[in-house]
Amino acid sequence: MTPTFLLGLVGSLILVTGSALPDHRAKHPYQSTKNWCFAIGAAFMAAYSTLNYLAGGPIFFIFLQALVILSSVFMMLDIDDRIDSTVTIVAALGLIIWSFSLSQGSETLIFILGLVGIALGYELKGGTVKREIALIAGSILIAAFSYLSATWIFFWLNVFFALFSVREAVRIGHFKKSR
Repeated sequence: MTPTFLLGLVGSLILVTGSALPDHRAKHPYQSTKNWCFAIGAAFMAAYSTLNYLAGGPIFFIFLQALVILSSVFMMLDIDDRIDSTVTIVAALGLIIWSFSLSQGSETLIFILGLVGIALGYELKGGTVKREIALIAGSILIAAFSYLSATWIFFWLNVFFALFSVREAVRIGHFKKSR
């Protein structure tokens, strides 16, 4: 087990832990254990993505982590949704254009569509089935890209994210039906 793999594994475990934690309303986002797991896990995964790229892996995971870190910073600082949505959408569009310019075939299109799903999921209102569907689709596509590029840390991470989003979509759907 290389130090780079260990870094990705620890980051993934932190992110999966955060994803599994229930959503509790805190007075401020920095008081949420779930949010801290996402922020710390994103930092680990950004480092992993960079080291993996330097060792010959795809650059696209750096793009994904840049978007996740940007969203995490906005979340922790509790930035107004109009501002963070605009900046995140512009950043996602920039990364999508950059990804197209680096296009390495149909795999790149799978990654780009996954990145769009993740970006939409971050920007849609929390606690909605629509948001969870965007996150499910984005996670499945990123997992498919990860599989094709044999980047197993991101493959399993996105499989778990998709499963947790399915669980959350079902929970939200049941909650709305019982009202």
